[in-house]
Amino acid sequence: MPALKPTDYTAEVVWIGALETEERTALKSVPRDQLDLTFAGVAGECHHGLTRPSCSRVSSQYPKGTAIKNERQLCIISEEELTQIAAKMGLDTIDPARLGATIMVRGLPDFTFLPPSSRLQAPSGATVTVDMENRPCHLVTRSLQAEHGPLEVTFKAAAKNLRGVTAWVAAEGVVNVGDRLSVHIPDQRPWQPEDA
Repeated sequence: MPALKPTDYTAEVVWIGALETEERTALKSVPRDQLDLTFAGVAGECHHGLTRPSCSRVSSQYPKGTAIKNERQLCIISEEELTQIAAKMGLDTIDPARLGATIMVRGLPDFTFLPPSSRLQAPSGATVTVDMENRPCHLVTRSLQAEHGPLEVTFKAAAKNLRGVTAWVAAEGVVNVGDRLSVHIPDQRPWQPEDA
């Protein structure tokens, strides 16, 4: 029996980009029409690589700078959730490039809480594995201020539970703007340690 079950849900790829600089204050992805996904992620992208140095997000597990598996190769966001963030910040729209995003999708409800280990699969066979919710950070506020000037609400506050997910490449292939990604979720019940 398969451990991942296909769902009836799909997500349309509406924007693609690559963060081509390590300069964190210049956080802005470069728009593209397609991505060639390899097991190391997107060539030329700052999150490219099979491994990465650990950061504050995993400081409970590893000393900062420890080489770990790169589960943050991609940043995937939802157009609907980005619209909600913009409204909370008093902005008409937010350019997904300003988030350092790799892929923006449309049409998948509650996107940020897609279960970890879910798969998003493109028509080419390219498949990414959802690692977990991508927590909002202060770097995006700086990027947005470069475009919009001073902001009354920070991105970190507005994007709580709406920031999308981090993901890594499970099967190589091409993802294009306009592709429909099929959604596959783990075939298991939620963890309930109190009932064990």
